[in-house]
Amino acid sequence: MSEITIYRHNMHLGNRDWTLWASDKGLIRLSFGNEEKLPEGAWLRTYAPLHRYQEDQAVFAQLGIISELDRYFAGIPVSFEGVPLDVWGTPFQQAVWKGLASIPHGEVITYRELAGRIGRPQAMRAVGTANGQNPLPVILPCHRVIGANGTLTGYRGGLTLKQELLTLEGITHVGAAGHERFAF
Repeated sequence: MSEITIYRHNMHLGNRDWTLWASDKGLIRLSFGNEEKLPEGAWLRTYAPLHRYQEDQAVFAQLGIISELDRYFAGIPVSFEGVPLDVWGTPFQQAVWKGLASIPHGEVITYRELAGRIGRPQAMRAVGTANGQNPLPVILPCHRVIGANGTLTGYRGGLTLKQELLTLEGITHVGAAGHERFAF
């Protein structure tokens, strides 16, 4: 594996700290809170064991992601289609994440619907697992996937953050109660 440069930029949006990560090809990760603020974080050890590490806000301004995230967290519908991505994952994960990108702002679908959209209608649990490993939350909107019973289901950032993101998009009919871990 060759050495790559990983760029990092910390920002505060929507009352939370977020960290942007990019390669020379595009955005690779959006993490939140204290998740992987250091280059020795678990995700980087797995996907970029040989890397140079560099702070550089200009990289993210050039990608256009800072202004788009500012707009998103101001409640303005945003399409992240023009932001270059360098998404690392298995072919199945990438199919799931591409499916996430097709969910419009302000809408939700179930895990079953997402599995059907990617041509794997029986893979609801695997879709849920890939959804939970999404490296680009908000940009690839995994928060827009809910349980078959119409309630919130697991979210790496916690159900409170998932509810906040949905509310920001005007989605208020999804119940926070009744969480069922495997309600796909």
